[in-house]
Amino acid sequence: MFKKVETEIGGRLFSIETGHMAKQAHGAAIVRYGDSMVLVTVVTRKNTKEGMDYFPLTVDYQEKTFSAGKIPGGFFKREGKSSEKEIIASRCIDRPVRPLFPEGFFDEVQIIATLLSADPEIETDTLAITGASAALEISDIPFQGPIAGVRVGRVDGNFICNPTFQQMKQGDLELIVAGSRDAVVMVEGSAKELPEETFVEAIEFAHQAIRKILDIQDELKTAVGKPKRVFSVPEINEALVLKIKETASAKIKEAVQIPQKLDRYKRLDEIDEEVKAALLPEFEGEEKSIGDSLWKLKKEIIRKMVIEEKRRLDGRSTTDIRPISCEVSVLPRTHGSALFTRGETQVLVTTTLGTSDDEQRLDSLIGETFKRFMLHYNFPPFSVGEVKFLRGPSRRDIGHGNLAERSIIPVLPQDNEFPYTIRIVSEVLESNGSSSMATVCGSSLALMDGGVPIKTPVAGIALGLIKEGNEVAILSDILGDEDHIGDMDFKVAGTRKGITGFQMDVKIKGITSDILGKALYQAREGRLFILDKMEAGISQPRPDISPYAPRIQTIRIPQEKIKDVIGPGGKVIRGIVEQTGAKIDIEDSGEIHVASANVDSLNKAIKLIQDLTRSAEPGEIYMGKVKKITDFGAFVEILPGTDGLVHISQLDHSRVQNVRDILNEGDEVLVKVLDIDRTGKIRLSRKEALGDVPKDRIK
Repeated sequence: MFKKVETEIGGRLFSIETGHMAKQAHGAAIVRYGDSMVLVTVVTRKNTKEGMDYFPLTVDYQEKTFSAGKIPGGFFKREGKSSEKEIIASRCIDRPVRPLFPEGFFDEVQIIATLLSADPEIETDTLAITGASAALEISDIPFQGPIAGVRVGRVDGNFICNPTFQQMKQGDLELIVAGSRDAVVMVEGSAKELPEETFVEAIEFAHQAIRKILDIQDELKTAVGKPKRVFSVPEINEALVLKIKETASAKIKEAVQIPQKLDRYKRLDEIDEEVKAALLPEFEGEEKSIGDSLWKLKKEIIRKMVIEEKRRLDGRSTTDIRPISCEVSVLPRTHGSALFTRGETQVLVTTTLGTSDDEQRLDSLIGETFKRFMLHYNFPPFSVGEVKFLRGPSRRDIGHGNLAERSIIPVLPQDNEFPYTIRIVSEVLESNGSSSMATVCGSSLALMDGGVPIKTPVAGIALGLIKEGNEVAILSDILGDEDHIGDMDFKVAGTRKGITGFQMDVKIKGITSDILGKALYQAREGRLFILDKMEAGISQPRPDISPYAPRIQTIRIPQEKIKDVIGPGGKVIRGIVEQTGAKIDIEDSGEIHVASANVDSLNKAIKLIQDLTRSAEPGEIYMGKVKKITDFGAFVEILPGTDGLVHISQLDHSRVQNVRDILNEGDEVLVKVLDIDRTGKIRLSRKEALGDVPKDRIK
């Protein structure tokens, strides 16, 4: 049955329709905003696999190049593996949707969002979030929605709902907010050092639009929604649960207070084995139930300890930050390096500087773009004491790297101030809580160590939440276990002035703006504490870049001289590169970036370019070379490709009968430019250049 609902959002028509496309999917919705259209489908496999103890949800967002009237590049001329942008969009759909499936529902679910039409002014990831919710709402799949996603920008202090790409470039805030009618489920964004209250206002502004979108989802569900299927949750053996509590509660409570992660895990594993050995004879065949019950008991004990005793796993209070260590210049041959350690989380971060040749080229739907700053995050299995195959960056690696990258961008120097391509690599060496925020801290240190003139350091902190009824505990600098058993993963990065990066995932149905505001201000206190520790290690960028980094110097030449530097078929510029070994990048504006790790090579290349592009100036004295002798004078080249005539009368103070009495082809001679006529002809004089000429006047 076809049904279309619509409302107005941000001055444009926003619509959701179903029953027209993909009718064999278990739920399908097309979301349209402007000329952008996203088809989102959901399908489920109804037979839960035996022994399944997790929810197998997969989410894929895919951009079809036909949506923008383009043919894919490359040899195969078809879409390939997911781009980083598609992976990040997939995560933005997954994160708010996943917590809203009921506990104990383990049927496999697949969500596919396909961009069908791309409006060049409108970003589409938030449309896919709403489309996923709408498709789930009208399907028979159990889902505790609806939710909706919107993007918020801010230009000249005014919030804009679903801003255009141009407005986002002009603004100082970009925020994706997903929420239900009364709560926030996910927030993702970046800003140019904005205060906490601005974020709270932006989220409240987003909620107004979210509620309008939820209204039309409710209308759609009422019209065409299917009854939700009934699923069975395995019955709990109350006798087994009681026995486990009697047997293990005291041991677990003692074990979870062991501060060191690996020691704590070792003792908890021992308790698991002891409990199974004691109970399996009585509860034969229920090994999985015993494991599940033990995990729930651990979670219950940890949460109760935090709420009732105000004590955490490692003995800290809710606001304490773990011990921090900041080391710089730890790797001798890198351009910048830092080792940032916070508790049992440690990252090794390096900065590498390159030229414009090293920029990343991106072939996106909006056209070809270039990235001069890249941050790559790697999470090897040894960082958590595990063995896994290394198969390239995971979705998590890409997502964490993107968050750290967006957090650092606002403090980077502009191209004209620092014309380098910058790559940061963060290697996670140990992980026990928020390696992404440790990456932000380590990146600031490595950039300053590399001599990159960032505006100010950026620090990051992760917070957690435990909510039991009306009791709420917000935890600063969370451990990995606190993340697993908690209700929120809340990451905030920023400077002393304000926030630059922001990400929040909620594992319950949502949190109120009041809790969010408290978390933001608690994050600020933690961030300032971390910045103090970082600045004790290195407080400002080094005055110079590494001796192993390429030196880049920018010179400007007249645009009409660009052809002289390039030469026919690039012959001249290739010759300069071969002579000097320098890299040379020429902009259409006449800016030339010359790069070399060797200062002498750099200076030589610059001199060759300047010699090629200098113009003769009246009154200046040049050391020229005689190119041609005539009866009436000599033609002298004073600059590459530029010559003038020294008339016989200007050769000497005394009368000259024959030019060759004074000059011959190939001679070097000092000459002065007398004048340059309208046609560009240059009149030179040797006799006026004779005498005691200061060396600094010789060109």
